[in-house]
Amino acid sequence: MLSTSLSLSAAASCLPLPTIPKFPLPTSTTFSRFSLHLPRCSLCIATEPSPSKEEEERRVKPSLAEVSRTIMELASVGTLSTTVDDGWPLGIGARFVVDAQGLPALCLNDSERFFQACGNSSFHVGFEQSGLRTPQCTILGSLNKTEDESLLKRLCTKWERNFGEEVDKDFLYVISVERVLLVENFNEGGLWVNSLEYINAEPDPLRNFAAKIVNEMNSVHSEEVRRLCNIYVDTEFQVRDTKMIWVDRLGFDLYVYSGDSVFAVRIPFPSEVTDEKGVKSSFNSMSHLAWEIEKNYTALDFEKVKTLKKIR
Repeated sequence: MLSTSLSLSAAASCLPLPTIPKFPLPTSTTFSRFSLHLPRCSLCIATEPSPSKEEEERRVKPSLAEVSRTIMELASVGTLSTTVDDGWPLGIGARFVVDAQGLPALCLNDSERFFQACGNSSFHVGFEQSGLRTPQCTILGSLNKTEDESLLKRLCTKWERNFGEEVDKDFLYVISVERVLLVENFNEGGLWVNSLEYINAEPDPLRNFAAKIVNEMNSVHSEEVRRLCNIYVDTEFQVRDTKMIWVDRLGFDLYVYSGDSVFAVRIPFPSEVTDEKGVKSSFNSMSHLAWEIEKNYTALDFEKVKTLKKIR
């Protein structure tokens, strides 16, 4: 077998090599001229317009309607006022609950019959926050009976849960909402909220445990509250003391004391929170970052809050 392979190789080496054909090359090479026409264009960089003051506030604090709904959910007593038959304005204190749209339902007994067909009325409600601020809302509307049995059943259930006693549905009256006047605190001006905004708003999701968190921050973590103010707020004055007033899904409010003056300031959370776990996590992360910046372990890479409102 080996000899056969060698003989074939020898025979192949004796074969003549193939000739490669030669093609004549052109004596000169010319290229036709052409021109490249590019479309004219301009570079335009689109930038988003800077947010207005109102838009910026919506990002860092709840709407007026949301604050009003939250107050009505948290409070349990208000003042019903109207003009009685002899022309005098008259007001009485009354306990209440609210329905799913925030409409207050009052229980008026036989001794208060003169209020039951009063028509146009106002209902004033206030809610104290940290013993330092009392936001208030006044509902303008009319007092009426409701024939909705399912609504009456829900209101009676809520009344028993809130006050620990049953209520006679025949004594329940609901106040319709035409508009709402919201006042942030005593001696401050108010702003109006229309009925549609009020009804469509949702109360703050942190409302039922906000007071507990604020009390804990002021009593147990007062040093952290002070540090949050120092790092996140551009005070430009000597701070004597700091108190947390309230917390909601978008941030928290502080009172800052300097000498005999008091300033209110709003510090937003890095992102919206919706439950107790989320708000505690936000406070932990913000406090840790503030501590690192205070100790010069981390550089400050955000813009401090510069808007402070003098309270007194």
